Amino acid sequence: MSETVSPDVVPDSEHHGLVARLPQVPRDLAQLARFDRPIGWWLLFWPCVWGVWLTGAGWQLALLAWLLLGSIAMRGAGCVYNDIVDAELDRKVARTASRPVASGRIPKKLAWGWLLVLCLIGLLVLLQLRPLAQGVALSSLALVAAYPFMKRITWWPQAWLGMVFTWGLLVGWTQLRADNWDMLAAMYAGAALWVIGYDTIYALQDREDDALVGIRSSALRLGGHVKGGVALFYTGAVALWALAFWLYRADWVALLGLIPAAGHLAWQVATLDADDPANPLERFRSNRWAGALVAAACFVVGNA
Repeated sequence: MSETVSPDVVPDSEHHGLVARLPQVPRDLAQLARFDRPIGWWLLFWPCVWGVWLTGAGWQLALLAWLLLGSIAMRGAGCVYNDIVDAELDRKVARTASRPVASGRIPKKLAWGWLLVLCLIGLLVLLQLRPLAQGVALSSLALVAAYPFMKRITWWPQAWLGMVFTWGLLVGWTQLRADNWDMLAAMYAGAALWVIGYDTIYALQDREDDALVGIRSSALRLGGHVKGGVALFYTGAVALWALAFWLYRADWVALLGLIPAAGHLAWQVATLDADDPANPLERFRSNRWAGALVAAACFVVGNA
């Protein structure tokens, strides 16, 4: 028997049934924080894992549990903030017009209150970290605050997102170590290119609406060269990760750990079809597995 999906549930929700069963206000708050779309916090969380596992300190499951909670809360807070800032633009884009703030179901005052709750959860996680990692985490707030405005002033808001969404790599590393900065810089730059690649794929869904309302994106800037552009970003990401591994451990065998992730990213590019409405979203979501494959490589390189 098919489920009845509420018309208020956004089209790319991954949990139609669960979200649709919630009462209206909790449903809208869950949507506002994107709890129905866990891909976002997976993509925020995996770089945290990379940083922790590269340190060579073992599994560190308790630390990873805190970082996972922080990823869920702060990704949710970022989405709430983004929706408050972008409410007028979201109303003009078909895929985002039904979002709680854009549609008017959640007033901005309530949205700001929900943002505060999520930030308090983030503060709880922050207090579990040592001072160096706390400072690194807090230094990302200016980047996060500026992100919603990037689509208005640059064709490459994905590059800004690349800096924001990979910050957990720096937090995870500095929680346990404070050295190998050249390796960390290469790993971070590669992670940023990975984000530009997958968010360019995501932006393919909105190209027509974005062009009409004046929103800028890498997908629009690349035009008919999106597949080549994504291939270039992913190639750069793998090359920089390989450089990071080499700087950490000058051993050719260590580089073999990146082969599964490189193969997965190559599959995304080879099978990307911008004319199929479902294809970009599926390729974008598959990056949860790309992140996991890089995490496995980091664990081997850091701990073997």
